[in-house]
Amino acid sequence: MRLGFIGTGTITAHMVRGLKTSGLADWQIVVSPRGETVAAELALLPGVTVAAGNQAVLDQADVVILAVRPQVAEMVIKPLIFTVNRPIISLIAGLHIETLAEWTGAKDIARAIPLPFVERHEGVTPVFPPQPVAMQIFAALGTALPVSDLAAYDAYAAASALMGSYFGLLETASAWMVAQGHSDADAALYLRGLFGSLGDVLREKPASFEQLRQDHSTKGGLNEMIFQTFVQGGGGAAMETALTVAFKRVQG
Repeated sequence: MRLGFIGTGTITAHMVRGLKTSGLADWQIVVSPRGETVAAELALLPGVTVAAGNQAVLDQADVVILAVRPQVAEMVIKPLIFTVNRPIISLIAGLHIETLAEWTGAKDIARAIPLPFVERHEGVTPVFPPQPVAMQIFAALGTALPVSDLAAYDAYAAASALMGSYFGLLETASAWMVAQGHSDADAALYLRGLFGSLGDVLREKPASFEQLRQDHSTKGGLNEMIFQTFVQGGGGAAMETALTVAFKRVQG
């Protein structure tokens, strides 16, 4: 199998590195030259080559993965000549399958939301619809999550946008600790240890998020107090509003 990537950015890099340490390591990969620095780095991996251009990627690939920014997708994709029966996997947020079919003439199109963790084979990647080759690829990169409903897929896309807010929360907490007299290094060391360990708890314990919150909140204690203050201050409502805004955006 030969995979072709149109778009050589961050997610492409994570996917290619992850694939080359997976059960699909023997698959050949060809990447587009756009994103010259990343493409050159990936070409150092065994079985990865850089094509002369985007059309050359299509001409060499058995499966095409579209990983360009939504803002330039039409400009990049429409001039290309696609093979009707060649599978396409689109990583482009907010770009519907019907539009891609119109631009490419392709009949076998799936969408997916890989996150950077696929490089370590820890990703949970929604795939809509659950196209066999896409499910195979993302199963090799962690967990492939089959999705048959567009609204459910868009909700996964909105939730995936919580990463910046997660680190923003740590940024705020770190700044508060520094204001109390801690050094940047000490605040970062403490918070990295705390939240890194909480991530381990998430992976190891299948309990509900509500149960995990209660398990880590002594009745009448500080954890309970901070959460209640956060909710009463509108934090929970603000998060729901932000997710709804993101949901509407990915719905196009």
